Amino acid sequence: MGLLQAAAPVVQDPKGLALIGAGIAAAGGVIGAGMGIGRIGGSAVEGMARQPEAAGRIQTAALILAALIEGAALFGVVIGFQIQSKITF
Repeated sequence: MGLLQAAAPVVQDPKGLALIGAGIAAAGGVIGAGMGIGRIGGSAVEGMARQPEAAGRIQTAALILAALIEGAALFGVVIGFQIQSKITF
């Protein structure tokens, strides 16, 4: 029981939890974007292998989609850093 009582003041401090939340927000955005761009790239290469004559159109669409995903990831990272900047010690 002594370990739980020693950890109680740490858990009651909301600043630490807010920093953890900011880190999770930034990391989640980056991880999600990486997974999305990986799937786009893999599908684009598979589509180009199946239909080489449509490679230009597939590549253009894949680049546009990758840019949109990067924009969403950047938004998530910026929100995470804004949450972090609001926390004062």
